[in-house]
Amino acid sequence: MSKVVTLSEAASIALHGMILIARSESSVNVIHIAERTGASRHHVAKIMQRLAKNNYLVSHRGPSGGFSLKKNPSEITFLEIYESIEGSIEITPCPLDKPVCPFDKCIMNNVTNQMTRQFRDHLRKQTLDQYI
Repeated sequence: MSKVVTLSEAASIALHGMILIARSESSVNVIHIAERTGASRHHVAKIMQRLAKNNYLVSHRGPSGGFSLKKNPSEITFLEIYESIEGSIEITPCPLDKPVCPFDKCIMNNVTNQMTRQFRDHLRKQTLDQYI
């Protein structure tokens, strides 16, 4: 079946992993995040390291290590997390990036442009503290 809107596994791991970390009073390790999200430990580790590199997480080494937030949960939006993994959300007039439409009216009636704006605005309004 086709889905109009999808979320990549990487973005899902990032968002859900950050919520798990925000909810925890101690650091959270990759194994715990992988078990809760149903993702591979290697993929989770890669995503969490990227978030640490982008200054959202602190990585703690050792047997009792894991990840903790580097910022206050109220200061981290879902948009920041999403774009840290996927890159900036681009708003374009044409979903096919065509410079000139062969028709007088967009066959999609700009619905993809509107959906992208709504998705971006939704992510911008959501902060981690709202999910603790």
